[in-house]
Amino acid sequence: MSDWLHVHRGMLPLIVTFPHTGTDLPDGITDSLISSWRALKDTDWWVDRHYDFASGMGATTIRTSISRTVIDVNRDPSGQSLYPGQTTTELCPVTTFDGEPLYRRSSPSAQEIARRRHAYFDPYHASVAAEVARLRSRYSHVVVYDAHSIRSKVPRLFEGSLPHMNIGTNGGTTCAADLSSAVETICKASPFSFVTNGRFKGGWTTRHYGQPDQGVHAIQMELADRGYLDEPSDLSVENWPPPYSETAAAPQRTVLAAILAACLIFAQEPA
Repeated sequence: MSDWLHVHRGMLPLIVTFPHTGTDLPDGITDSLISSWRALKDTDWWVDRHYDFASGMGATTIRTSISRTVIDVNRDPSGQSLYPGQTTTELCPVTTFDGEPLYRRSSPSAQEIARRRHAYFDPYHASVAAEVARLRSRYSHVVVYDAHSIRSKVPRLFEGSLPHMNIGTNGGTTCAADLSSAVETICKASPFSFVTNGRFKGGWTTRHYGQPDQGVHAIQMELADRGYLDEPSDLSVENWPPPYSETAAAPQRTVLAAILAACLIFAQEPA
């Protein structure tokens, strides 16, 4: 649809969104950053590639190639925290997950944040909303699956190591219990650890679009990087991000394909 917004329209009632896989840093923003490597440090590395089978299953996929450092399309646009009382990053982040400053001097002004929201946030979500409406007009149920990853250990955000697979439904409010149960059943049978509504309960996408009473069911999957990448213990310019290996990622891809298949089965069940 544009040079930064990529929409593949599928015909089945599943939308897979990729809000944090982008690595584009517009020139005017790059100049104000301490380093591009630091700005891209918290990217959901290779997640769109990890799910590259989704379109072949008939799903719609929506991806922004703009980095989350420019604007995080999975944050509440009002600026309200999704996790009150817990450390998180902003609509236009000013630090990395580790608390390192991103900008050389001043943080983005309110005017600059509004500009970025108009340029990137609003078009991204207009596309998600349009695809939800298109598929909802054809099906009684539509599933929005928000795909993420994060380093296994980020002490500033959480203690210890995350489970491999972190399911978020905002306490069971964003999708039917049958859907979350189906996803949990697949995770239980897999070699990967999982939790539902642990540290990550679903971001703005999941909470905004998840309206089960209106036939729209949203679920977030946050993958700990070690489940599909050779994740180093100490990050550096030399080792981060690690390359994507089809062989290393294959076991988890099989599980994720089964999860998307379960989402499609759920969405196509008679109302």
